[in-house]
Amino acid sequence: MKDVKGVKLSDFVEEMELKEITEGIDYDDTVIRVPDVNRPALQLAGFFDYFDNDRIQVMGHVELEYLNECSSGTCLKKYQNIFEIGIPCMVFCKGVIPHEKVIEVAHEYHTPLFVTEDIPSVFMGKAFRWLNIMLAPCTVLHGVLLEIFGEGVLITGESGIGKSETALELVQRGHRIVTDDAVEVRRINKDTLIGQAPPMTKHLIEIRGIGIIDIKTLFGVRSVKETEKIDLVIKIEDWDPDKNYERLGLEDEYEEIMGNKVVCRTIPVRPGRNLAVILEAAAINHRQKKMGYNAAEELYKRLREAKEQEEDY
Repeated sequence: MKDVKGVKLSDFVEEMELKEITEGIDYDDTVIRVPDVNRPALQLAGFFDYFDNDRIQVMGHVELEYLNECSSGTCLKKYQNIFEIGIPCMVFCKGVIPHEKVIEVAHEYHTPLFVTEDIPSVFMGKAFRWLNIMLAPCTVLHGVLLEIFGEGVLITGESGIGKSETALELVQRGHRIVTDDAVEVRRINKDTLIGQAPPMTKHLIEIRGIGIIDIKTLFGVRSVKETEKIDLVIKIEDWDPDKNYERLGLEDEYEEIMGNKVVCRTIPVRPGRNLAVILEAAAINHRQKKMGYNAAEELYKRLREAKEQEEDY
């Protein structure tokens, strides 16, 4: 497992589509290390105990109205008190542009200011979700991640077993691929694992005998997806005639990834088996189970009822 040390402020600005107010301030080396944002409240009144200066500061209508009631000198002093602590940046919501003197104070302390058209609650929600994903614990797995009928399916197996070829057929059948060969997995919480492609191999897939192809270029944007929750793991392996494979599916097997348990299915490969169709069925069946219906349990129920009827006679 590798720990993500932080994300660049420049990446955050690009993702949130923020407009820079303080031109000329270099923030290329500024790194965000906490998955949270803050609206200064008590800090505007001068109380800085337990203040986390690593968080992005967000100015909304309430904060700005409070500062408008202060004199010009007092207002600038309150901004100065926050800037001098060393915050990564400050974002003004609803398109509000601060006074020129505030921008001058920000320049003095090399604190970049940005503006967004979003209201504070919307902006903070988007920022929190993105930061929570980017700063989550991360590991890299060997496999292929696709979205099949709304389910995130991680295909694993030995190199050359046919994972990429199966993924290509699934894309042709209208499903979406997230990444091939390497999957960056982030643990958002105890129930959620998010997978995405490493920047180097994004939208690329390797097909033996052909080489590297660009899925997005060949099949269009409908064929790719940036991130996907991992709902199901499919292990592909060579058919072993001496091994007992699951026939009914009454009990689920699980694969542990970064402490999270994910439902896992082992699919044996032999000539004539259409893996794409099998994976589609596996995804639909998994989705059906989450919705409360289990075909194996239904079969077991029918057998039990038939046996009870025979005993009655």
